[in-house]
Amino acid sequence: MFTFATAGRIVVGAGASEQVPRIASELGRRVFVVLARHGEEGAPGLAGLPDETTVWRWSGEPTVEGVRAALAAAREARPDVVVGWGGASVVDLAKAVAVLLRDEADVLDHLEVIGRGLPLTAAPVPVVAVPTTAGTGAEATANAPLLSPEHGVKASLRSPAMLPTVAVVDPALTLTCPPAVTASSGLDALTQCLEALVTPRANPLTDALAREGLARAGRSLHTAFRHGDDLDARTDMSLAALLSGMALANARLGAVHGLAAPLGGRLGAPHGEVCAAVLTATVATNVRALRQRDPGAVALDRYAEAARLLTGNPDAEVEDCARWIADTVSSLGVRPLAALGLPPDEHGAVADAALAASSMAGNPVRLTHDEVVGILARS
Repeated sequence: MFTFATAGRIVVGAGASEQVPRIASELGRRVFVVLARHGEEGAPGLAGLPDETTVWRWSGEPTVEGVRAALAAAREARPDVVVGWGGASVVDLAKAVAVLLRDEADVLDHLEVIGRGLPLTAAPVPVVAVPTTAGTGAEATANAPLLSPEHGVKASLRSPAMLPTVAVVDPALTLTCPPAVTASSGLDALTQCLEALVTPRANPLTDALAREGLARAGRSLHTAFRHGDDLDARTDMSLAALLSGMALANARLGAVHGLAAPLGGRLGAPHGEVCAAVLTATVATNVRALRQRDPGAVALDRYAEAARLLTGNPDAEVEDCARWIADTVSSLGVRPLAALGLPPDEHGAVADAALAASSMAGNPVRLTHDEVVGILARS
């Protein structure tokens, strides 16, 4: 038995963002927009929003204090609908505001790990999610990871109520993404599809989504990185991100995201870049551990399937998955962990935190502390 839930409605296609004013108006008259601080001026979908629209700008990773500040502004505006227009950080912040708007508790009361983790029970304000990058699939996930610099970690608000009411996926909005953002976000989408495919929590619906996402990322990530104006490649990557969000929200992730939680808190680096940095070593370590401890594991067949989807080679084998990823990470210029600011003497503490992260429960094999430290050293 399994369940499946996703955004209430999904609109996909070049130019789809021009429908946002109509969609928002259908949901209410007062609109609160969480918008990227720079780069979204003049977008057709924003120009047509109702007069009773409040704009809150944000840049960088969403933080606990950022949510509190945005929430205070939203409570003053009393919106009927929240629009998140920007990268994953903006969309996640919008989701957090919408789910807390009718809740009198503080964000820490509901936050995992560093907070009380209380269930979110108040009815959320409807959310329209409009991603301008192709990465986390936040437009179809039921959580929002928030950075707490004070604690040095990222922790999530999590509830089925956080699934957006409408997701508007317009690949044309990603045409101006710089190559570095294209690389890190695209590798995050790829990672999420891969982890959702190999997790023991996968189901037939998430399998179909993950497979399609891997195939699209495999054929178009390099093209989107080198030729940012290629709308076909951008469409493939936008769909890969959407599919990855739908898959992870209904299956599980794994060790890459288990590591990303403490690394993101320590380094303050973009989530996608952190995932990309540890992806190659994590896949290689998982495969080696499975061969040693569970050579008949279904996950090994799944890694081989992923290799075929990514490479387009019907004869690709398990090891070709990590090889293709390693070549891709190198050619896309992903920075190693040392360049992101992680010194070797912190590897042990990061490994401890990663092993306690919820995403580790979805990894296809239980990794040892030494194996996780090894991933960090090789990354």
